[in-house]
Amino acid sequence: MNLIEEAKRQIDGLIRGAYAAAAETGALNAGAEMRGNVEIPRDTANGDYAANHAMTAAKALRAAPRKIAEALIAHMDLGGSWFDSVEAAGPGFLNFRLGAGWYADVLRAVAAEGADYGRSDAMAGQKIMVEFVSANPTGPMHMGNARGGVLGDALAELLSRAGAEVWREFYVNDAGNQIEKFASSIDARYAQLLLGEDAVAFPEDGYHGDDIRELAEAFRRENGDGWLEKPEAERHAAMARFGLDRNLPKMERDLERYGIRYDRWFLESGLHSSGFVAETVAKLGELGYTYEKDGAVWLATSRILGGKLLREGKKPEEIEKLGLKDDVLRRANGFYTYFAADIAYHRDKLEVRGFDRTIDVWGADHHGHVARLKGALDALGLDGEHRLNIVLMQLVRLMRDGEVVRMSKRTGKAISLSDLLDEIPVDAARWFFNARPDTQMDFDLGLAVRQDSENPVYYVQYAHARICTMISALAEEGLAVPAPEETDFSLLDSPYERELIKTLAALPEEIRLAARDYNPNRISGYVTELASRFHRFYTECRIRGAERPLALARLLLADCTRQAIENALSILGVSAPERM
Repeated sequence: MNLIEEAKRQIDGLIRGAYAAAAETGALNAGAEMRGNVEIPRDTANGDYAANHAMTAAKALRAAPRKIAEALIAHMDLGGSWFDSVEAAGPGFLNFRLGAGWYADVLRAVAAEGADYGRSDAMAGQKIMVEFVSANPTGPMHMGNARGGVLGDALAELLSRAGAEVWREFYVNDAGNQIEKFASSIDARYAQLLLGEDAVAFPEDGYHGDDIRELAEAFRRENGDGWLEKPEAERHAAMARFGLDRNLPKMERDLERYGIRYDRWFLESGLHSSGFVAETVAKLGELGYTYEKDGAVWLATSRILGGKLLREGKKPEEIEKLGLKDDVLRRANGFYTYFAADIAYHRDKLEVRGFDRTIDVWGADHHGHVARLKGALDALGLDGEHRLNIVLMQLVRLMRDGEVVRMSKRTGKAISLSDLLDEIPVDAARWFFNARPDTQMDFDLGLAVRQDSENPVYYVQYAHARICTMISALAEEGLAVPAPEETDFSLLDSPYERELIKTLAALPEEIRLAARDYNPNRISGYVTELASRFHRFYTECRIRGAERPLALARLLLADCTRQAIENALSILGVSAPERM
């Protein structure tokens, strides 16, 4: 239950009821529509909620906002509501102060809902795919993949908590130029093993990593020395399959170690073998959006995007300055481009599988691809502008002692996701990579392993462990967490207790807003604030030694805090340890 939103709705109802009563007595003119916003003010010294209805109604009522506010208050009945008082403030704000009943209902909700506390139906009925990581299967996953994994997984969990039906997918680029390059690289290293490195030139654009050497050595061990005699096409097909059959399971193992599991690993090659790429390009042609030039098939991207900009009010000369270009869909050699496959893949998501929306987590270097892909989907009648949502993430720099780190201590090679997880805990990796995607981040390896309050994930986890330890110790002394119906919530009236309860109440709203904005980092900020509020409460409000009714009420408050911390951390894929 979102008691913050419920409180706002209750205020709106109280004001509407007061207006009806004031209009009936003639204190205010009748016939106006009483609308306004209810917000939580930054400074709650004068009230917990502020409403501006009196100001928005001033013109219709032909009266000063302050006079309207005073008339509304005079005709308002707070009986049976969550509010103890309402006052007129400033030019005509209505300031409401929460009563003990609201604080009690927050704790009742947390205790009743448990692990489900924070869930809502805000996005109920929406079927959403989140596609993330989708790294080329031609080598180890790097830091960008590590960051995208956290952002995508946490976002998928957020959307699920907000009520959406969510599907996680990894798009495997197992076709096209990069796979041919992958195969030719293995082939060259295989030949060098047999003939010597000086005897065989390595492709200039090949993959130079040691992982390619290792694959070539493994291929030779399992398949022998006779493959140079076979046709190149046969060699490359076998070596590509050999490499993919080893790389993909390793990627899956690394991501599972990272706490990420997918509903499906979708193979690009399936789009080609089924003819769906060719069919999609043909459909674009039937709709009049392709043309042939120099033996290739082109998408009229400039016309699609230019038309959209014209409809949005851009002038032709402004559009011309943008230098929009068309895209090749099928090369003169008959091979379809990556862009053609990408259009087909997103058509499959939206048209064939019927997702209402698809969210892709991409590196910032793909920025120029966004409008082109959305335009192609618009051309297919799939409303790419609204149904395709892209989360672009900036680069990651690994830092240690103020210096950029590029090589793994263990392997002496560029740091991969696997190397990173050998050096720092998964919880720390997931926490730090959850930083806002639109900012370049410096990942401090030293901070990630510190066990003190400077490390934010340690700070939050310690709050959870502290509560668990306290609950266990008090239970041994005969003071167990009480049931809500056995608790006197009115005793929780200190500022530290009430601020902690307000923060507990915010979790459903934080989840709703984070899901709306595709911003899982909001949950990191929330749970850090919750931990901070708890530490202050723990310092100022004794449990052991307090009168039993008060001790029990505070103990239930601490247990509700434990539950909310656990729920928030689970969204981020971070554990909530009971001991540290």
